Amino acid sequence: MTQPSRYIKILDTTLRDGEQTPGVSLTLENKIEIAQQLNKLGVDVIEAGFPSSSEGERKVVKEIKKIGLTSQICALSRCTRKDIDAALDCDVDLIHIFIPTSPVQMKYAVNMTPEQVLSSATESIQYIKKCGVKCEFSPMDATRTEMPFLRQICKAAQDAGMNSLNIPDTVGCMIPRTIFELFKELKSFIKVPISVHCHNDFGLAVANSLAAVEAGADQIHVAVNGLGERAGNAALEEVVTTLHVVYDYKTNINTRLLYSTSRLVSSLSGVSVQVNKAIVGENAFAHESGIHTRGVTEQPLTFEPISPEIVGRTRKLVAGKLAGTRGIQVELNEIGIHPNETQLTEIVQRVKELGDKGKAVTDADLIAITSAVMGQVIGKEKIVDLCDMAVITGIKVIPTASVRLTIDGKEYVASETGVGPVDAVLKAIQKLTGNIEKIKLSEYRLEAITGGSNAVAEVIIKVEDEKGNIFSARATREDIVMASVEAMIDGINKCLLKNRNKGKKQ
Repeated sequence: MTQPSRYIKILDTTLRDGEQTPGVSLTLENKIEIAQQLNKLGVDVIEAGFPSSSEGERKVVKEIKKIGLTSQICALSRCTRKDIDAALDCDVDLIHIFIPTSPVQMKYAVNMTPEQVLSSATESIQYIKKCGVKCEFSPMDATRTEMPFLRQICKAAQDAGMNSLNIPDTVGCMIPRTIFELFKELKSFIKVPISVHCHNDFGLAVANSLAAVEAGADQIHVAVNGLGERAGNAALEEVVTTLHVVYDYKTNINTRLLYSTSRLVSSLSGVSVQVNKAIVGENAFAHESGIHTRGVTEQPLTFEPISPEIVGRTRKLVAGKLAGTRGIQVELNEIGIHPNETQLTEIVQRVKELGDKGKAVTDADLIAITSAVMGQVIGKEKIVDLCDMAVITGIKVIPTASVRLTIDGKEYVASETGVGPVDAVLKAIQKLTGNIEKIKLSEYRLEAITGGSNAVAEVIIKVEDEKGNIFSARATREDIVMASVEAMIDGINKCLLKNRNKGKKQ
């Protein structure tokens, strides 16, 4: 998008409108920590709170102002002398006043006539300016206000001395085209800077904010992670990244701190960020599909519009049913694991099998699968291999297992009972392989790699031959019985192969 570069100011309202998120209540310490992070991030204005709402809120705004941040500190106020005095008492740099201007809100929210609203707004602006403080004025519910009255009150506010005008889409009812037209109209007669404050009721807060900027808005009100009443506000991280990357506009934001800021606010507010949220969601730079992982490992721009490092992130290649060999290989190589081609094929196959069952394959799962596969006897080297098995267990049923193995290319079948399905199937395997060499199970250990009833289980076993040689093996599956069988057969193969190779050398 080629156009002259502009500087867009960012007013962050996480501490005010963001705290109005249902269920969120921040302590004084929380708010100071967030304010310090916002200052470090580089926001131009921090809307620290609504001083007249409570004594605690007034204390918060005062304390934030006292710590000497670079960002301007703003307090919210209604158009009443009491509210304005509470804000003035906090010694803030800017007072943001608001009053309803739509017919429905004038009648039902404040029970005032248009004339009363107009008078209250202008008198409040004049009072603030007389006290030597900057003032931003918001005609609340501006986007549902009748245009003649909106023009009248905005002009009156400008004449009264407001430093900036804010247009709130209070119930998020605008679309980009209509908000663009509204701001174009306002820019034709408003000479002071204009802000936009969009709510996300229809999921359009960011798009509407950007449309307002296209029409000439100078500042955007945002909140970290899109926090705010109902569906929230325009998300700071999405607005800023789009301004920088898509529009090539400038802000004072250090984008490399966007992710850490998001994590801090999420932690302190208790509001989790959805995994697929743009910029800061855990999946924002994650790739699973084979064609995607191959593309980004060769050239990141194939499937990433920006480098994740720009916003303080790193790329993540995810193992799953859509994963490709290249992506899994890169992921393993990055942590120092280098399977050969045969092993890699087996690892990918097992990952896909888990994915097909609806299992999310975690990093721990992938490492466990890889460890199991790389420790196995694979392919033509196998002396013993599983053809199939059947296990029966239940209440008042003796656990019974039947297995069919190939041993040196010939098929054998055996059945055994045990104290449980794992015990039964391992006994059946030992019954068949005992005809070649006496190998006993000396140790069995089961570990759950991930939580939940569908956890991936890792079975680690040790088998011992008649000469006292011990061989370790492991297997990883969702099915504990299958993992036990694979580990047992792998251990037996290691034992048999070593003993046979010794025999050949002698």
